[in-house]
Amino acid sequence: MLVQIDHASPVSLGEQVAANVRRAVAEGTLRKGQRLPAARALAKTLNINMHTVLRGYRILKDERLIEMRPGRGAVVTAAAPDRALAVDACHHFVHLARQAGLSGPEILSMIEAHLHS
Repeated sequence: MLVQIDHASPVSLGEQVAANVRRAVAEGTLRKGQRLPAARALAKTLNINMHTVLRGYRILKDERLIEMRPGRGAVVTAAAPDRALAVDACHHFVHLARQAGLSGPEILSMIEAHLHS
């Protein structure tokens, strides 16, 4: 798995780690049951702090794309391939909506309207 970090990006490094993994799952590069690199090893490869990698992994855990297993590390969940595309699309939508000047409540209202249609 290839994780790339852009230190000049306004996106936090942890979110960049999460976005790279999320994209790899959505594209099928990472499959259910596969282990992610150990946080310490990935941090060393990317020349970032281990806690930054763990922050990215926590984002993915909260999105239910990975499980954190003591002694086994981070593993892609069975539901991840289906969820990753939706989560990635959601991030993209919110980014576009914010660029268009929509507020949080306006974005939520737009989503709610489409849930009921």
